[in-house]
Amino acid sequence: MIQINGTIKLGRTIDAATQKAMVEMVRASRAEDGCLDYTFARDMADPDTLVLFERWRDRAALEAHGRSAHMAEFQKVMAANPPASREIRIYETDDGQPLG
Repeated sequence: MIQINGTIKLGRTIDAATQKAMVEMVRASRAEDGCLDYTFARDMADPDTLVLFERWRDRAALEAHGRSAHMAEFQKVMAANPPASREIRIYETDDGQPLG
């Protein structure tokens, strides 16, 4: 399994159009073959920081996601609203086990 975790420090507060694009990106990504989880969330202590969490069946599914039409559209939105910084890492991992 492939897991992607990261933070994106926004260059400015999310406007309605950007938020709409993010919701569309999440929904379209979750519908992709091989997507196990795809989430954007705001950092509770810093609302201008997004937390990204993705899980993919394998690298092929992640690569297909990178070539998707909704990714191309989302990249246009993000290019118009460039982040101040980002820290995103990819991991190859197992399915994990329930905690507790």
